[in-house]
Amino acid sequence: MNATSIPAARIGGRTFDGVAHDVIDPATGAAFATVGWAGAADVERAVGAAADAFASWSTTSARERAAALRGIAADLRAEAAEIAPAIAAESGKLMAEATAEVEFSAKYFDWFAEAPAIAEEEAGRVTPMRRFRVRRHPVGVVAAIGTWNFPLSIPARKIAASIAAGCPTVLKPSERTPASSDALVRICERHLPAGVIGQVVGDGIEISNALIDDPRVAAVTFTGSTPIGKVIAERAGRSMTRACLELGGRAPFIVREDADVADAVDHLMIAKLRNNGESCIAANTAFVPSSLAEEFRSVLAARVAATRPGPQSEAGADFGPLIDAGAVERLTALVDAAERAGKRVVRGQAGPDGGAFMAAAVVEDARGTELYEQEIFGPVLAVVTYDDEDAVVEEVNGWGVGLAGYVCGRDLAAAQDLAERLRIGIVGVNNGAPNTPEVPFGGFGSSGIGREGGMDGYDEFTELQTISIAR
Repeated sequence: MNATSIPAARIGGRTFDGVAHDVIDPATGAAFATVGWAGAADVERAVGAAADAFASWSTTSARERAAALRGIAADLRAEAAEIAPAIAAESGKLMAEATAEVEFSAKYFDWFAEAPAIAEEEAGRVTPMRRFRVRRHPVGVVAAIGTWNFPLSIPARKIAASIAAGCPTVLKPSERTPASSDALVRICERHLPAGVIGQVVGDGIEISNALIDDPRVAAVTFTGSTPIGKVIAERAGRSMTRACLELGGRAPFIVREDADVADAVDHLMIAKLRNNGESCIAANTAFVPSSLAEEFRSVLAARVAATRPGPQSEAGADFGPLIDAGAVERLTALVDAAERAGKRVVRGQAGPDGGAFMAAAVVEDARGTELYEQEIFGPVLAVVTYDDEDAVVEEVNGWGVGLAGYVCGRDLAAAQDLAERLRIGIVGVNNGAPNTPEVPFGGFGSSGIGREGGMDGYDEFTELQTISIAR
């Protein structure tokens, strides 16, 4: 993508400038683009345009909405060669993953193109005295607040669902990664009436608060950390604004005693290093039975020692730079502290000088370290051993967060039984990439409220109305 200047706002099909800020490539620390920052007045205009568009868009037919979403999906695929480099440059992910993110985003629009027609098929219900019809109505204007680690697909799964449901949407992307979302909104504008989609870029607190506080905003959908999600939930609650929150977790990767160790490590490497480990569903801690501990450590250590970070377009790199030097410093400090405490650390190869690169690392017997107690969010893995599977379930369920998890074992029935006992929103059984647009995605406990994806994701932006008719 050759754009060097990104507008502060897209409102009603028009662009607006703002005070310029650099967009940084974490591989080099240099700016590859500039973006204007919007303010509260721009938010007010964007919400106003969306509110004006609501009456018309909310009454469009399922067929019209579906056609718009399919057109957006087609354009995303057609422009993947331009969009993927922007995703890679601003987020640090490898080019292959950036290209895959464009396709994954297009699939959300494909899937939600079907949702309005499915929703209209809601069956009536009958009792001896009444006939009932249940209808879904669009909730109203939606504020979508994205984050930097999946700068295209996270906005895509929010926007696709909300506009499919008949809700004009104002996107607030991460100010760190605005080029990807700007490309998405620009494409959406081609296929949607003026005001149905808008975007405001700027200070996270100022813009988010202005969106949530606007009485014309009926729902907010947010992806980010649990602490920020709790602040958003509290603020939205003051005005009874509906909130759908996809927050953080501590994704456990549980290896059962009957697992094929090599196969489990294959899935673990995917679950850990995809998106540089900077994913809310990245494997956080591997739980390994004592009977497999030595074999598992040997196989994992060999795999990790061979990994190499590199620039996003470099052939052979296993993962890219982290989002910034601060992320590297935080994780390095946690690993070093564990090592000083006597934990064995296995490291991968170092990355290039300069940029936000760090070697992958495994911290063995990690209990008792600060690393073990938090969401890692990078190419570092904690490993612990266990003797009692029930105790692992009890511990994991006691964390109070449950967004994603993983179970590996040869006995699929037993592995599924274990997965069902976990208070976790999505569990991959013998696979390290469990999510897809067709299924609901969200967390238990402090990992969030509501679901994205599937018909559940569509319903987040509708109100149910029951009409009761005397027979």
